Amino acid sequence: MRVVALISGGKDSCYNMVQCVAAGHEIVALANLRPENKDELDSYMYQTVGHQGIELYAEAMGLPLFQQPTQGVALLQEQVYTPTPEDEVEDLFQLLKTVKDEIDVDAVAVGAILSDYQRIRVENVCARLGLVALAYLWRRDQGELLQEMIDCHIDAIVIKVAALGLDPSKHLGMTIADLQPHILKMKEKYGLNICGEGGEYETFTLDCPLFIKTIVIDEYETVIHSNDAVAPVGYLNFKDLRLVEKENVNPVSSMLERICNIPVKTWLDLISDLNEDVTEGKLVDRGEMDEDSVEEPPPLPFHPSSPSHGPESQSYLVEESCLESGLPSQVTWEDDPLPVVATSKCNELGWCWIAGLVGEGEDCVLATRQALRKLNTVATNQLLTIGDMVAVSLYVRDMRHYTAINSEYLKLFRGNNPPVRICVEAPLPPSTPVLLEVLGYRTSSQEGDEQSSQNHKRHTMHVQGVSHWAPANIGPYSQAVRVGDIIYVAGQIALVPGTMQLVEGGVRKQCQLALRHVGRIIKAMDPNTQLRDVVQGVCYVTHPSYIPEACREWEKRTNNAIVDYVVVPQLPRGALLEWHIWAHRHNNRFEYEETGCCINGFRVSIRRRWNYENNVSAVVCYVSTATSNSGTVMIEEGKEYFSPNQLSDESLSEVLCYTLSKLLHEAAPTTVCNLRIFCKVGKAPAPCQIQSVLSKAVDFNIVHSIIPVCHLHNAHTFLSICGVRHN
Repeated sequence: MRVVALISGGKDSCYNMVQCVAAGHEIVALANLRPENKDELDSYMYQTVGHQGIELYAEAMGLPLFQQPTQGVALLQEQVYTPTPEDEVEDLFQLLKTVKDEIDVDAVAVGAILSDYQRIRVENVCARLGLVALAYLWRRDQGELLQEMIDCHIDAIVIKVAALGLDPSKHLGMTIADLQPHILKMKEKYGLNICGEGGEYETFTLDCPLFIKTIVIDEYETVIHSNDAVAPVGYLNFKDLRLVEKENVNPVSSMLERICNIPVKTWLDLISDLNEDVTEGKLVDRGEMDEDSVEEPPPLPFHPSSPSHGPESQSYLVEESCLESGLPSQVTWEDDPLPVVATSKCNELGWCWIAGLVGEGEDCVLATRQALRKLNTVATNQLLTIGDMVAVSLYVRDMRHYTAINSEYLKLFRGNNPPVRICVEAPLPPSTPVLLEVLGYRTSSQEGDEQSSQNHKRHTMHVQGVSHWAPANIGPYSQAVRVGDIIYVAGQIALVPGTMQLVEGGVRKQCQLALRHVGRIIKAMDPNTQLRDVVQGVCYVTHPSYIPEACREWEKRTNNAIVDYVVVPQLPRGALLEWHIWAHRHNNRFEYEETGCCINGFRVSIRRRWNYENNVSAVVCYVSTATSNSGTVMIEEGKEYFSPNQLSDESLSEVLCYTLSKLLHEAAPTTVCNLRIFCKVGKAPAPCQIQSVLSKAVDFNIVHSIIPVCHLHNAHTFLSICGVRHN
């Protein structure tokens, strides 16, 4: 892409340009906002100290420079930014608009590392101008980043200090290489941000590999802005600067050629440690797997490594036809549409589940439009706005229509901070090709609930810039939404963040990278929460043979999380696997239980989690024919045949009541519960039968979706139920 780089003169914007070039982008211009009639502004957005050298900075790179004055006034300081006249963000908008009007650019390079305030505003401007934000330093480890800058010969000096542990008389003018040991000590002593992300210090770059000339400071003055005894503030004011030709640098060489011998870390380096496990916050190299041993594993025997993975230790039996398409060939529900029965209920805390929203007709796009209209109507009836939505699950019959479906989705979810989302293909009948399930949260407005409302405020992470952190969410969905202690994460596939392409190397690498995304997103939502705090999830895969690999990788990294493994025909971008989870900030206060029973010869196995307060609970229930003595199972030449008629309504009702009794776990029977019921096509009771049984469950407050799938976690499992309650 053709890139305009936002520069302040500092090390971060400079190193981000190096990263852009290493990623194959072309920097075609520089852009800068400068103070007017002042040496330095106390801006929320921009570094302005050292602005006197910016013109030489551009000449040192041989690029055109676009500059515009700013007053540095932050009129709108809310986390979510909307265009506000005379705000300093609008100065950035006008600057980049001028650049785009005069030259052809696709993206903006920005050196943001940690500030959501800055990131959100830059992304807002980029979205309005149709540009992509490139922020390759975003959420990188600051210690690693500073070392990389030094290793890549970023010669930057400190030109402002404003923190405990930094002294203007000692540290102004020092290079980052010389100051690094002291910065690391101050990090340990006072918690100083190593890269100065808390405003502790500012830098000015004199030389870097992209420069064809070096900047030399001949004269400057030291300005003490605040002579505070604890944390004095001071900066350098440049008086005389000049450029010096660099030796052994061809001025007509490309930027990529200039960094060819520089140890720049790229996306490939930053995913090279995927075989490491996160244990108690430390990376532990497992070392037992050869990463290159298998590219795409064939169907493997399913041997659970712990009882939590399934009710029995049986080999996974895969029909021959499934090896080609993933779909069973013997029985389908082509003529049995999904029940057109939407359910919605809110509990007293404000959680609201809306499920069973079906789009009808063979046109997937029109069906999506219909399902979304139903959602809008139901939400309005429940006093919910679209901005109250937390999570959306979208199941479609044909993923080839994803782009058009997404366009319909965007018409409804067009505002800031949309909900998290998964979108997967499922073997839905032609007459009902779209199924929608939504979780919302309605903040309580009852008298006396002000504190509760504040504690359960909706927090959203919607990072749209391309980085090395996790995949950008340029579409109408967020990476994560947190309400209170509960964090919902968007479905994660193994996109390399820096390239937004699927990682190569087969299902193991995809699983590892997608789980890294999940862990990083959770930690970004709450620094004290991590992947091990996942309570419940669903792992969607496109072939049964991928399930054992997913189980192994999941078990290394989590602590008693209960996960359902579901086989679907296709996932976005052709991914082999996708994780869809929710976590709790106090997962260490959750109990874990495995239980089960036999109902008329069918095995019912439940994995259950609930917290000490018993106001959050989750279950995953597997219904299986394995070890059955009822005569309903026959094994012939390694194949299993099961007639859905042999699971009567009475037996199915018992299964549901048993599952709900575990999910409620001493809570009132009227407590709102959400059930996501996965049924194996051709082997489980048809959706209409399940719906009929559920409609008679008058003793329970249930919201449910019935989702046909190709296979479940075990060859003998024909029905699984993921249940949850937040109250």
